Amino acid sequence: MFFSLIIPVFNRPDEINELLESLVLSDFKQDFEIVVIEDGSTIPCKGIVDAYTNKLNITYFFKPNSGPGDSRNFGMRNAKGDYFIIFDSDCIIPKSYLTEVTKALNAKYVDCFGGPDKALDSFSDVQKAINFAMTSFLTTGGIRGGSEKLDKFQPRSFNMGISKIAFEKSQGFGNIHPGEDPDLSIRLWNLGFETRLFPDAYVYHKRRIDWSKFYKQVNKFGKARPILNSWYPKHNKLTFFFPTVFVIGFLIAVIALLIEIPVFIYCYGIYLVLLFITALINTKSLKIAVLSLVAVTIQFYGYGIGFLKSFVLVQLLKRKPQEVFPELFFKK
Repeated sequence: MFFSLIIPVFNRPDEINELLESLVLSDFKQDFEIVVIEDGSTIPCKGIVDAYTNKLNITYFFKPNSGPGDSRNFGMRNAKGDYFIIFDSDCIIPKSYLTEVTKALNAKYVDCFGGPDKALDSFSDVQKAINFAMTSFLTTGGIRGGSEKLDKFQPRSFNMGISKIAFEKSQGFGNIHPGEDPDLSIRLWNLGFETRLFPDAYVYHKRRIDWSKFYKQVNKFGKARPILNSWYPKHNKLTFFFPTVFVIGFLIAVIALLIEIPVFIYCYGIYLVLLFITALINTKSLKIAVLSLVAVTIQFYGYGIGFLKSFVLVQLLKRKPQEVFPELFFKK
């Protein structure tokens, strides 16, 4: 058996049901296994998993809560395959997914890959707007939507593959969350492994999120990045500062407008109009295009503020990340 699908889940039985239902429809002709890791849930999904035992080669584990990274590691240690594919429980998998991964690996093998995410028509308007904010070239540079360069791609663990050899040598994910994905990618590079983007190996990522949860998520992303920059300074990029510069620049633009210097606020207006037009073209919905502006605003503000706080405390004041941001670290 080559592929083992690793799926950690925490209090999401309905999501795991949709994911497994999509895997039943897979057009992949070879055998593959599914390893579901219940991460200390109080609302377990074992009953859902048991319903699929006659349809899929599936194994269920329950363990104490220790976070998604450690749960993925647990799943990979107990998997039988030679290549692990990791999904978040809020993903729906296209039937051709494993076939596309196989094609890409046969064309040019790599020990770690990542794929993009898309939105289904059945997703809510807020989910679609957040999907646009997280995947558009105008916001994240397309790193989740498939437009980042193929080589030196940092896979995201909602849709990621890693060979058994690479997992064993790297020991898998660390205990930071979020931030465990780029941390693992950089450690793999340092060990001599390559990573790639497989543009056709996409999943439908539901992003079980409302505006408040979205802000909390991107704020954590912002806090995690300076920590990673302090650990791996040679992989720091100026683009990581963009959301913070965007937020500070907006404040400067407002102050400039008050003293009758409107040119800076015009620049922000042009950018928002461009975002709106792009979202309207991509989603074909006026409502979602408007909601996309809300999503991008929350994204930039949440990430930018989190990044600034972490940059000052961790990189300038040299505080220990585990002490100033304990919420970013799971205790094993």
